[in-house]
Amino acid sequence: MKDVFGQALLDFQTNHAPEDLITETNISEADTMRVAYLFRTYNDMPKIEKKALQLAKGKILDVGCGAGSHSLYLQQKGFEVTAIDISQNTIKACQLRGVKNARTQHLLELENESFDTILLLMNGTGIFGTLAQTTKYLQKLKSLLTPNGQILIDSSDIIYMFDQDQDGAYLVPADGYYGELTFTVHYKGQTEDPFPWLYLDYNTLQNAAHANGLQCELLLEGDHFDYLARLTV
Repeated sequence: MKDVFGQALLDFQTNHAPEDLITETNISEADTMRVAYLFRTYNDMPKIEKKALQLAKGKILDVGCGAGSHSLYLQQKGFEVTAIDISQNTIKACQLRGVKNARTQHLLELENESFDTILLLMNGTGIFGTLAQTTKYLQKLKSLLTPNGQILIDSSDIIYMFDQDQDGAYLVPADGYYGELTFTVHYKGQTEDPFPWLYLDYNTLQNAAHANGLQCELLLEGDHFDYLARLTV
């Protein structure tokens, strides 16, 4: 991993000539992302993120923490928060922002810890990569929960990105799940190695949760096919 995403965050945090990120997928053209958005305050967050932060309790794990905006808010509210990300530069940016317990860590390698709330926000299902990997990740998340713990996770049903035939049926790929995308990120002339990223519609997440011994509750629907769900044992 070249960590170009993390470099963008670190450049912004240190005011080192930051530029916009360029992202594209196998089903969409290149799009610009302002790095400043990842450093937003609570007031600038969408309602799904605000709801998740309002529901957070106890000892908290922020998975794929990015610039640490969620962790920082919860930390300021007095919660004990552990922020993890696979990007070293991202964690450096978090630490510079003041996130006390931020570390470079892959979720699947986390052991001997338990949490009352596990947050996976900004399309939290993305880290699963593919539908086939979902069970592995859900089992890991389940193993990290305290007896009355909760997983707060968001995603989107991206069926709207596909064309429809004359009968209204969506023209999705015949092989695989339509929410399995391949992302590519560009920054300052560098291109990250393409990586898999998963968007799960709610029904598919619910079925996967039940298959892995987890209850799934739809908490909130956003303005654009997105939703927040809570998973519990």
